Amino acid sequence: MLSFASAVECLRIANRMAGREVYSWTLLGEGGEQVTCSAGTTFAVDGDFGDLQRDDSILVCAGVNVQAATSKKLLAWLRREARKGVMIGGLCTASYVLAKAGLLDGKKATIHWENIDSFAEEFEEVTLTKSVFVIDNNRLSTAGGTSSIDLLLKLIANDHGEDLANSVADQLIYSSIRTDQDTQRLSVPTRIGVRHPKLSMVIQMMETNIEEPISPSVLAQNVGMSTRQLERLFRRYLNRSPKRYYMELRLQKARNLLMQTDMSVINVALACGFASPSHFSKCYRAHYDTTPYRERGSKSGGQ
Repeated sequence: MLSFASAVECLRIANRMAGREVYSWTLLGEGGEQVTCSAGTTFAVDGDFGDLQRDDSILVCAGVNVQAATSKKLLAWLRREARKGVMIGGLCTASYVLAKAGLLDGKKATIHWENIDSFAEEFEEVTLTKSVFVIDNNRLSTAGGTSSIDLLLKLIANDHGEDLANSVADQLIYSSIRTDQDTQRLSVPTRIGVRHPKLSMVIQMMETNIEEPISPSVLAQNVGMSTRQLERLFRRYLNRSPKRYYMELRLQKARNLLMQTDMSVINVALACGFASPSHFSKCYRAHYDTTPYRERGSKSGGQ
């Protein structure tokens, strides 16, 4: 709902500040009936998917369990409109919908950070970034949440100038406008609440080497420390060993893949650095108190 409301409010305020209608919009939903967001709020839409003009734009908004909500009818409609040259964007997890329709092939895109792992596994032909938003020709994507504001302010500035975009931002009390160069997640020091440069460097190496984990001794060597010093550093600031912290990162990615993709459990295990399904299952059960197979079976009800 936040991604949706942020986009619509930018357009509404742009009209108000311009003193005339510079934007108009229509809400469409499959079947032309009401839709309900994950917060339980219901919206009445204006109609079913229909024919658009070439100078129209489409913004698809999605949330949790986007895979199940991506219907064949929606994909066919997006492909048809894309052939007209219509600008099409995905807000939050809707980048998945665009990619599934083949509309992001060979293009840059972004998606909410929770969905990055599964998206990267499924859509290798898309150049995935961690930016707040991405504009690649006539394809748009955002990371979700308030990033809709950043994207819409950029579009308003492109269409009608920086002054109008800044006036909209002022009305929204939005003082830190982000660009497509800003990343969506907080820096490692901010996330872990610790500002230790070597600790941050090690965690960054862990996060970028999930499929082929690096040994603690090599991690320590890469930042000019002994393995024992690295152990003490993790114990002091994170109350766990480097090995344990690394395992938790790998298991978190595994859970994302299990919940968001149809990858086999074996392939999930391999993608997260586990040599065998049995070892993966043992570690997963110890951390999440359930097996990967049961987790996969519960995803339809859990999302």
